[in-house]
Amino acid sequence: MTGHAPRLMIGFDGSPSAMGAIDAGAALFPGAHASVVHLWTPPFASDALRHRLWTGTGGVDPFVEAVEREGAREAERIARAGVVLARAAGWEAEPVVERGYGGDGVQFAELAEKLDAQLVLVGSRGLGGTRALLGSVSDMVVHYARRPVLVIPQPLLADEAAALTAGPIVTGWDGSADAHAALVAAGELFAGREIVPVGVEDGTGHGPQVGGRAVTVLHREGLLPGSARSTAAALCGYARTRRAAVVVVGSRGRSAVEEIVLGSVVMATLHHAYRPVLVVPRTTPRGRR
Repeated sequence: MTGHAPRLMIGFDGSPSAMGAIDAGAALFPGAHASVVHLWTPPFASDALRHRLWTGTGGVDPFVEAVEREGAREAERIARAGVVLARAAGWEAEPVVERGYGGDGVQFAELAEKLDAQLVLVGSRGLGGTRALLGSVSDMVVHYARRPVLVIPQPLLADEAAALTAGPIVTGWDGSADAHAALVAAGELFAGREIVPVGVEDGTGHGPQVGGRAVTVLHREGLLPGSARSTAAALCGYARTRRAAVVVVGSRGRSAVEEIVLGSVVMATLHHAYRPVLVVPRTTPRGRR
């Protein structure tokens, strides 16, 4: 990638998926500035720690205070560990620890506004295929964030990881405002990379020019024609054959309930892709459409 590295916000909970997200993010955005965010919800402490803190005397209040004190200390340690990994990967990084209220996905999206992050990174524990779980933190961040969100599944295969440094960026295209916003964001975030707009329809051939780039038009096969799943499957299949670094899709910003009931190409792509997926909301903080 060339050009100015974006300001990133990445969620870190110490899990393998979070560690993998740092590695993948550093390959895509070398030299970026990252806020490594850890959200914790009191009482945060392991069973072993709670057992050590409980004396059986002195009442419940001192015990709760001790658990919260030790929980905050543990949260700070996890965030610092994330910063060490991020700096080792070549990022400028700082820890951000926030006390949560149980709605991690929503709070994470709100924090992106507060930190003025240009891009939000979240790791995903195997979103691909039948292991996908609607309602996960990464899903909720995608639903509510007003900033572009890059969801990085784990684990990435060696070929998928190798594509991060130089692979093309495959962008879904249907001529809509959502697709236009996604194409613009892809050009800004991945300056110097090959951007490949891809449309999916019930025919074959090559589409018109958009932004000086030819649109590759794919044919739906197998699943119900016109469905979100068939579109996502075709898009992800093409990204695999091109050894793409990232798949980019635009989002209309529906509510979580609407997405689950109606379905969407965004969610279907997240659940079919085994490579990073960038979800771009139609309206950015600058009001661009």
